[in-house]
Amino acid sequence: MSKQPEPNVSGVASEERSDFTRAENRRLRQRSLRLFGELTKPVRWRIALTGVLVVLGTMTSVAGPALLAVGIDQALPALSGPDRDWLPTLLVVGAYITSGVLGGVLISAYMRSSAKLSQAILFTLRMRVFRHTQKLSMSFHESYTSGKIIARQTSDLDTLREFLDSGIEKLVSGVLYMAFTAIALIVLDPQSMIPVLVSFVPVFFFAWWFSNSSKRAFRISRVYSARLIVQFVETMTGIRAVKAFRREDHNEQTYGAQVDNYRYANQKVISLFGIFDPGLKLMANIVMAIVLLLGAFRVLEGAMEVGILLAAVLYVRRIYDPVNDLAMFYNSLQSATSALEKISGVLEEEPRVRSAETPVALPRVAGALDFDQVSFSYVHGRPVLPNLDLHIPAGQIVALVGTTGAGKSTLAKLIARFYDPDAGRVQLDGVDLRELSNEDLRRAVVMVTQEAYLFSGTVIENMRIGKPDANLDEIESAARAVGAHEFIMSLPDGYDTDVNKRGGRLSSGQRQLLSFARAFLADPRVLILDEATASLDIPSERLVQHGLKTLLADRTAIIIAHRLSTVAIADRVIVMEHGEIIEDGTPAELISGAGKFATLHAAWRESLA
Repeated sequence: MSKQPEPNVSGVASEERSDFTRAENRRLRQRSLRLFGELTKPVRWRIALTGVLVVLGTMTSVAGPALLAVGIDQALPALSGPDRDWLPTLLVVGAYITSGVLGGVLISAYMRSSAKLSQAILFTLRMRVFRHTQKLSMSFHESYTSGKIIARQTSDLDTLREFLDSGIEKLVSGVLYMAFTAIALIVLDPQSMIPVLVSFVPVFFFAWWFSNSSKRAFRISRVYSARLIVQFVETMTGIRAVKAFRREDHNEQTYGAQVDNYRYANQKVISLFGIFDPGLKLMANIVMAIVLLLGAFRVLEGAMEVGILLAAVLYVRRIYDPVNDLAMFYNSLQSATSALEKISGVLEEEPRVRSAETPVALPRVAGALDFDQVSFSYVHGRPVLPNLDLHIPAGQIVALVGTTGAGKSTLAKLIARFYDPDAGRVQLDGVDLRELSNEDLRRAVVMVTQEAYLFSGTVIENMRIGKPDANLDEIESAARAVGAHEFIMSLPDGYDTDVNKRGGRLSSGQRQLLSFARAFLADPRVLILDEATASLDIPSERLVQHGLKTLLADRTAIIIAHRLSTVAIADRVIVMEHGEIIEDGTPAELISGAGKFATLHAAWRESLA
């Protein structure tokens, strides 16, 4: 199989990368450890209890070979003597059974406590990621794909769950088991410990090689895993476009390449374990053979009892078992570290649009809007709005017209405060939007977009997004006001009909009417319609026009539209180009002139002829 290239990506820590510098690795590690410390601090007492249980459970599990040695060297001779003393044998057997039962009970208690501990940590982290990503600004969500967010909440958190459920247990029990086994072997027969100590030199270097080799392999594996999820999610999210443009074969090839990359990365990880695990067992068998050989000579010379030799061989064999567990822990640790780096990267992101520390209260919102020398750019050095001054009186319906990229949607996003201006002020009733609380602003300003997004759930549940405490009468009144009640009642279960994911059961016009009803129910003083009718056909647009007139009455409205039929209901038309206002007046004034809007209107009339 041809070797796949390693991912060559760049960007901030939140991006999918595997080529970090040493300084970046140090910063990522510190950030991840800080996050892990914050998650474990509230459950530190449960961690202590879990630690006590695993220590006691490991101690009891180590006692077995020593009890066998006592049984062979002392209990059996007493049983075979002239008095046939059964007491030593019974005591050894009882102790062996007791240690086994007690060890099982303690390990079971540890596993239950560990499971509760990991679930508590994961619950906190899941909620924290969800809460934080909702608070982040639109600039983050427009650059950080939904597939990556899903990868953080699914594969990365599942990796952490595996680490918390079994990885830490392998570390703690492995280290303790190795330590207690070594202590027992030294107490039982110090000479048998010498070959073990000598073998730990090559074992250390072998483990060091495995550590360095697997570290990068696991990170690359996590990168490809995230890319795989992103590709799948984006394909399924855009399935309509996929089918419309016959992209199935192309997407299959692209996805197949991602799967092949992920397969290659996992094969590399597995091959490393294919070398490490057998190599470790080979070393353990060699040392065990040496201890057995040297012990046999000592038994023949009468310097060592047979039971001691058996216990020493068992302890030597057992002392290497935790090394494999520690390797598995390192496996889990590398994956968990990579996952935690990505999750902490999301949590490190700061909202660019922040709530005011001491917000100004607006007891009554009139809806007047002002842009005072506003400049804004998505990319530094490339201004979208160079220096905008604009006043919109309360209650006025304004239509924004212009070519794509003229700055219309950017202006609307600044009013909704999805972004803050780089310079200047956007004001609502004379108050800078940055001085208002997000709650007051969201109540005062609502945006209806072209997508008319509906969530899975019933019609009622979707409409209550506009007003969560609305009763059925209020919902029906809002639907009637925008002309949506009739088609809702024609649905299988009326207002209780499940609209399915993203409103898949409804037509474009019906979804848009529902979004209008939702906005009407919210009753904002400022309403923004961003290409709200652009995707509708003529019959659907006529259906929506009636709802628009009711929706826009008695409120300030900003309408962004390419279709001039929508512009006709506006009090004022603003024509924009390159972020600047080139025409401003009533529809009748601009149509009768010789400017750009008159040209656009004439072309539109000709297209209808």
